[in-house]
Formats: sequence, C-alpha cells, structure tokens
Amino acid sequence: MDALVNKRIKQVLKGDQNAYADIVNLYQHKLYQVCYRMLGNKQEAEDITQEAFIRAYINLHSYDQKRKFSTWIYRIATNLCIDRIRKKKPDYYLDAEVAGTEGLDMYSQIAADEQLPEEVVEQMELQDRIQYEISRLPDKYRSVIVLKYIEELSLQEISEILDMPLGTVKTRIHRGREALRKQLNNL
Repeated sequence: MDALVNKRIKQVLKGDQNAYADIVNLYQHKLYQVCYRMLGNKQEAEDITQEAFIRAYINLHSYDQKRKFSTWIYRIATNLCIDRIRKKKPDYYLDAEVAGTEGLDMYSQIAADEQLPEEVVEQMELQDRIQYEISRLPDKYRSVIVLKYIEELSLQEISEILDMPLGTVKTRIHRGREALRKQLNNL
C-alpha cells in the first residue's frame, strides 16, 4: 500500500489533483475513527479529519517519502485533535450525549443470535462508559490510549505520530491505563 500511496503522492506533486482523492479514500475512515475516539463528537471528528487532509495536501511537498504516509497523516490529525481539546472549555462535553447512543458503533454490532438483547444493551452501556471514561482522561494519556488500543498502532508508530521518545509513550500508556482502571473501578 505504501508503494501505491507514494505513486499517488508523486502524481499529486506533478499537478494531478485527482490522485489525492485516492489517498483520501484509503485513509479517511481510519483517520476519522482516530479523531472521533479522541474528540468524542461526530461533527468535530469530521471537521478535524477534513482539516488534516487539507493540511496534508498543502504540505505534501514537505512529506518524506521514506517514511510511512499513515504515520505522517495520523500525526497531523492527532495534533489537530489535541489543539481542539486544549481550546475547549474543560466541561464542554460533560453533559453531551455519550458516543454510540444514537445507534450502534462498530464495537457493539454483534449478531442477535449470539447474545440476548439484554446482553447487547449491557455491552453497549459498557462501551459507552469506556468511551466516556477515555474522554475524561487528560489529553496526553487519551491520545496514546486511543492510538494503542483503539487504532492498534505499534509503540514506534505512536512515538512518531506524537513526536515523543518511545520511553515517554510507554510511560503515558502505563499511566493512562492506570488512570482508566481507577475511573472504571466501580464496574
């Protein structure tokens, strides 16, 4: 996939704007998921995802094609999410509807013949609670927890995306897990 992306990037740099649409199609869903998990708001996640692609397009000339494009675009989106979180009032979303209550999300779409309806509801409530508790984490822990456990990125990729030493990433994951464990202690 990296070869395809690098080919498309070269086409974009030569003036073929349509080639960028292929890149957007490859990454838009995963990038949106990262933004949504960090922000907990559909509209903001869509805005930040779009902004990340715009910034990547504008700065495509500075992209080092020896590195993974996904790491570069995730870093842009993660930084935008962190900026958005910092600009918001701390209690802005405390009363907002918990993500997933409008409908099922990907993690709670379970076939009905495998679980009873009560179990499905319990699973949804648990997912909602976990998402809520993740959203309450300080942003320095939230970003590493989302990238590690929701997006399943390697520690090295997280280190590159957040531009921090590997040891710091490990420490923040550990502290983020501990903070999340304390928040979820009453379950």
